[in-house]
Amino acid sequence: MRSIRPLLAAAAAVTALTLTTTACGPTEDSAGDKPSAPAVPSAGDGITIPDDLKDRLKEHGIDLDKWRNGDWKNWNREQWLREAKDFVNPIIEDLWDPDRMRDAERPDEPVEEADISGDAGVTDRTPAPVRAKGVRAPYHSAVPEAGKVFFDGPKGSMVCSATVVKDPAHPGRSNMVWTAGHCVHAGKKGGWYRNIAFVPSYNDSGKPTPELENATRDQVAPYGVWWGDWVQTSDQWIAEGASTGGQGAPYDFAVIHVTPEKGGSGKSLEETVGSALPVEFDAPAIPKIASLTATGYPAGAPFDGQRMYQCQDAPGRLSVKAAQPTMYRIGCTMTGGSSGGGWVAAGRDGKPALVSNTSIGPVTAGWLAGPRLGPEARGVYDAVSEKYAGR
Repeated sequence: MRSIRPLLAAAAAVTALTLTTTACGPTEDSAGDKPSAPAVPSAGDGITIPDDLKDRLKEHGIDLDKWRNGDWKNWNREQWLREAKDFVNPIIEDLWDPDRMRDAERPDEPVEEADISGDAGVTDRTPAPVRAKGVRAPYHSAVPEAGKVFFDGPKGSMVCSATVVKDPAHPGRSNMVWTAGHCVHAGKKGGWYRNIAFVPSYNDSGKPTPELENATRDQVAPYGVWWGDWVQTSDQWIAEGASTGGQGAPYDFAVIHVTPEKGGSGKSLEETVGSALPVEFDAPAIPKIASLTATGYPAGAPFDGQRMYQCQDAPGRLSVKAAQPTMYRIGCTMTGGSSGGGWVAAGRDGKPALVSNTSIGPVTAGWLAGPRLGPEARGVYDAVSEKYAGR
């Protein structure tokens, strides 16, 4: 086993803008750069490339044998697949071992918070910080839908948070996961991240970090590792999204369709974890929501990404651009790594529903903001559901 690495600051300088996405790890500012490849355990022959993915890789001039042997770590402009139709994510068995999961926790470099009071649109007063509270273990008993997303980018392994959501095409048998757009795609200056996988109830027993050094895969991933076989985010995020400044944040959402890494029992993700949340695309106006609960695995200091936390607060409004939808904002001290985590409130039927996800926050970590889910979000959700409706 490798020893636990200390948290590292991002190597690249971050522009001193107000807002940063809360993914735990830097996004590449130049798609032409080729940083050194992250350390990766040997995957041997355990990489599965379905025929349709083989065809798409070949269309982009990618040599399948080289990809199997580690060429997926090549992030040059020609091979960083960008467009919505270009997503490919071949399964590399055992790539996400306990060490690699634990080490995927590198927070963004701190920057000074700027004044956003002059932004157009409706923005309420900055909320008072709400201290994040640890979820009581086992996490599965409290929030069975929550988990972590792991993925590889140009500068190494990164993490986000995510939520199992219902699939209208497969009632009770969903394989759909909701997260942030910036957890799957780099936005306007990059493309799709690679080796995207979801681990529900990561570190379910809430083991302290030192004990995780010798933890088995079953202990950190008791409900398995689920690889994204399709991912979709908004066209707006792909066109506008950036890691700082809040660009594209009102459309910073994504849906991952997953499949078990090693086949498993034949059960769906929803059946495996025992729950999935409905998604509310027409939630009440922000002033009418009494309370929102945000869940995630924050990894920036003082957190280390290994435990699940929650914040509960009444939402306010945040407008990044007047022409774009107003976002929800709550007080919360969660940090990088909490991105993509579900925001849950009572839906129109009074039952818990996912109404947003963590997207941006100031580096001072006093609040978080998430998109209000409207027609664009519904379009992404429906498209993923329909893609697998007959399977």
